[in-house]
Parts: sequence; C-alpha cells; structure tokens
Amino acid sequence: MKDARILGVRVDCLDMGSTLERIERFVDEGGPHLVATVNPEFVMRAQKDREFARVIASAELCLPDGVGVVWAARRQGCDVRQPVAGVDLVQPLAAMCARRGFRLFLLGAAPGVAGALAAKLRSGNPTLEVASHPGAPDPSQDAETLKLIHEHGTQVLLVAYGAPAQELWIDRLRNRLGVAVAVGVGGAFDYLTGRVPRAPAWMRRAGLEWLHRLGRQPWRIRRMAVLPVYAIKVLRNDT
Repeated sequence: MKDARILGVRVDCLDMGSTLERIERFVDEGGPHLVATVNPEFVMRAQKDREFARVIASAELCLPDGVGVVWAARRQGCDVRQPVAGVDLVQPLAAMCARRGFRLFLLGAAPGVAGALAAKLRSGNPTLEVASHPGAPDPSQDAETLKLIHEHGTQVLLVAYGAPAQELWIDRLRNRLGVAVAVGVGGAFDYLTGRVPRAPAWMRRAGLEWLHRLGRQPWRIRRMAVLPVYAIKVLRNDT
C-alpha cells in the first residue's frame, strides 16, 4: 500500500472504499489497530509534540483528512482524490458493521450526543449492534469506560474526544480496550447529529469546508493559523 510522508508524518493513499476494506480486514484479524485521521493540524502538532508524533507513527492507518493533506500527498504521487474524513467515515462504517455483525461503540462528545447518533445509525441499519457513552479522556473515568466497552463486546470503537486527546487516550489504553479497531473522529458526532451544521455539499466539494467552520466557529482562527505555515513548509520540503 503506497503512502506519502508529509513533513515526516505518514499518510496512506486510500479512498473511502479502500479504507472500509482495510478496517473490515483489521476486525477479522483481531486487534488492536489504531486508525488516525490526519489533517494539517496533526502534521504541524507532530513537529513539536514528540509523544503525539509517536502515537500517529504507531497507527496502522493514517487517513488523509482534509484537502490540505490530499494536496500535499498528491504532490508526492499519492493517487488520492478526496479526503477520507472522520465525519464521512462514520455512516459507511456503521453500515459495514451492520452487514458483518461487528459491534460498534460511540465514545465521546457532550452527554446525549453519542446516544442520539447511535439511535440515528440504528434507524438506518436495523441490525447494527451499537452502544454509546460520553466518557472523558480523564484517567479517573477509565474503569467505567472500559467496563462498558467490554460488556458490549465492542469490535470497532469510535472516539470523539478531539485531537490529540483521543489519539493519546487510545494509545494509553490500547492493550486494555479489547477492541479490534479504534478510530479518533474528532467532532464527527456533533456534525452527524446536527448539533453543529456542516458546510453545504458544494463547499465540501470545493475544499472550502474549513471556511464554513471558521465562519460558524470563529474560535478556530487560532487553530487554523497553522495552515499557511503548513503550506509553506510542504512547498519547501518538496523542493
């Protein structure tokens, strides 16, 4: 499987279909497997945060999440056309779990959000075995969270604690989770339940979803300030 190295961070050249096939294979193999959705903020954080860089490097899959990562990967000959974002992965992944009888667990977001999404996914996939819990990355809550995951017999775990907390949490408990696959999905639960509106389809197709998010959540300006620096570093690194 071909991959790209964006400022030292691996990104696998996969589309949505190939990603689902790989995750299905991971579940058949048994775990644990970490799947990271790599965006430019991940790449930039990995430059200065050695622990986060180590965790991302340990992931079995590093998906191209965001047009900035797709752009950089294509510059290296990576044949990837569209981002494979966590928010876009959840629903097809749930459908695959329902088809194969895999048990899915939604962890994170504000109280009630994961439960609402679980109900929505169950409505679209009546055979889906899905459970949910808001949880928190605080070690004091680990025992309760692990108990619920184990009792459910979870095979695929989606963690919506936000980066880097979700990836660090998965890594810390990796050998105690008992799951085959764990995926950090950031704010996906909020978007999929309508708590936070997504950009219109035309903006997503044009690679402008970041602009829509910034308009609705101005506090993101500090996080997005790394994007010009990211682009300059990528261009310099390629020369």
